[in-house]
Amino acid sequence: MLAIGICILGIVSHGLCDMKAGVTGSYTSIVEFGAKGDGVTDDTEAIQAAIQHVYDQGGGTVYIPFSPKGYRIARPAQESIDGKPCKSQLYIPSEKSDALRLRNICLQGEMPVRQLNSYQVRGSRNKRFPSTEFPMAIDNCVIFSDWDAPANTNACNDRPWALISVLGGSDFAFGLRNLTVRNLEFRVKLNKELMYPTSSAANFKDTSRLIVEHCYFGLTDNIGSYSQKKALAANPCYCAGLIASADQNDHQVFRSVGVQGFKYGFVFGERVWADYLHVHNCEEGIVFHDSSHLSHISYVAASHNKIIVSALRQNTFGLKASTNIFFRIDDIDFEPGSGEPEAYRLKYGVYDPDNRMTARITYHSGYPVDTAPFPLYGGKKVQLQKFSDFSE
Repeated sequence: MLAIGICILGIVSHGLCDMKAGVTGSYTSIVEFGAKGDGVTDDTEAIQAAIQHVYDQGGGTVYIPFSPKGYRIARPAQESIDGKPCKSQLYIPSEKSDALRLRNICLQGEMPVRQLNSYQVRGSRNKRFPSTEFPMAIDNCVIFSDWDAPANTNACNDRPWALISVLGGSDFAFGLRNLTVRNLEFRVKLNKELMYPTSSAANFKDTSRLIVEHCYFGLTDNIGSYSQKKALAANPCYCAGLIASADQNDHQVFRSVGVQGFKYGFVFGERVWADYLHVHNCEEGIVFHDSSHLSHISYVAASHNKIIVSALRQNTFGLKASTNIFFRIDDIDFEPGSGEPEAYRLKYGVYDPDNRMTARITYHSGYPVDTAPFPLYGGKKVQLQKFSDFSE
């Protein structure tokens, strides 16, 4: 009883009972390392120090408390760390050769995120809606970047610029054995002159096992302004909201995760299970590079995407464009978009010109209700079914 009481006190006072059973770990707030969260101070070093501390302890949780101003990341991305490619502002170190100290890292915010910021520009030309400007509130645990990444128009580059990444491994194919990201919103800079981002939000392709829950990957500003006559533009830069684990991973789990405003929204490999995905304002919303082991997505909410589902046509981000892509999506509920941004009106529900995908997809248009087309390009091995066409 005494031991139980001591453990309970430990949880209350420190957030975690220190129970060491062959594996060390820690529960560390970024505030302990000097993070301010005032939206002005550069919190890069503080957050990176907290990540490094948890890594050095052998694993554990990096805790990010809520701040109404968000945590500013201003340091430019680093090309490499200890000789390993980085190209991100924040990074999770890669594994050493000691197999007994394979890291299990968690990045955790204070509460689950509210999904979706503004996703279209409404003007007085639309009789149903008045001219509307959407404010950008911070009501999630937000980590945001105000760094302008160099433009990357070469798809074959091994790594994109990113706000956060996992370093590649030297002795292992993956840099990290297990990563969990929970209750966090990552925002990269929307260049208001270009009206598109030049950086990815998260590059986790070097993680063997990835779990992402109640997270959002978006932009620092509204995607458009009716009064300024600006809207999100077509993006020549290869960037993505979330790049998940590469080929030969063990598993990937996604629960209530959203992306908005990137050339590619989600970039997926094999063994993906997702229960609820938001995909908005992406040129290609869900992109598979490989899925020789079956992937399964339960529900997708998609609005104002040029393409909703596709397969890589060339090697991108160091990922190979595979011909082995097997998946099913139970429901895609979509709005094709008729106003701004014009570049993100739906063109294809599925784009698979090289017939790389073997898939089953059910779709439904929420607005206009049950009448919008869901065009298929290529996709000889893709089975599409409109939800309302199901027979009794």
